[in-house]
Amino acid sequence: MQPPPQDRPPAGPTTTGPLRVLVVDDDPTVAEVVAGYLERGGYTVDRAEDGPGALERAAAFRPDLVVLDLMLPGMDGLEVCRRLRATGPVPVIMLTARGDEDDRILGLEVGADDYVTKPFSPRELVLRVESVLRRSHAARAPEGVATLAAAGLWVDPAARRATRNGAELALTLREFDLLTFLLRHPGQAFGREELMREVWGWEFGDLSTVTVHVRRLRGKVEDDPARPRLIQTVWGLGYRLDVPAADATDATDATNPTDSTARRPPAPHDLRDPQGDPVPPSRAEG
Repeated sequence: MQPPPQDRPPAGPTTTGPLRVLVVDDDPTVAEVVAGYLERGGYTVDRAEDGPGALERAAAFRPDLVVLDLMLPGMDGLEVCRRLRATGPVPVIMLTARGDEDDRILGLEVGADDYVTKPFSPRELVLRVESVLRRSHAARAPEGVATLAAAGLWVDPAARRATRNGAELALTLREFDLLTFLLRHPGQAFGREELMREVWGWEFGDLSTVTVHVRRLRGKVEDDPARPRLIQTVWGLGYRLDVPAADATDATDATNPTDSTARRPPAPHDLRDPQGDPVPPSRAEG
């Protein structure tokens, strides 16, 4: 019997030793293969076949990471992910047979850290697990790391807190890492591949994932996400954080700013692509 929410231990590791991975998939063949590869990779693995069972096993097993199928009997993977996130910051990799961007966005919105589309290579999945766990552990920044402040944004990497004009920002782990990285490198342009590697430690993956995270971060830090003034698209490359030169500094022990974000002159044209990025003049003119 599953314990009531108030009696459940929080998700996440509690002891030293091999890291624990919970594999949730109603296809026994997929679950067996994935579990086998993870066990050979040195992980302790538990399994569940449906949504309610996943929550029950997560409460008892307290995994370091969950590999979670999107389509599950009893409760779909999105709802399982939401409930897992409500109990603690356990990383989640979503498995989906669908390749639609909408499904990827939904998974990211409910807190999934990565997704893998079926059919997939089990060895690639193990690499994804390693990458997510590495970034999750690195997220615990050492004490004394300088806070960052620019253009009304304030980030404390050690406390994992971010504000905009004094208001707390509700950022996912990946959004927080992306914002921190951009604030540390104002005015520098980075390609999508470079952001995947430098921010999240991925040597491979779907570049649209970067686009999704940038779009969601814009929705939280821009006055008008459809007309971004801070996170700019660099056509043919990737993205750049534009802030006033006087603000583009790291400030150790900086106070949480409450001043309004500095304004830059409006863009010369208003056309936008589906991602909310400005359309270059050549495209705008047909």
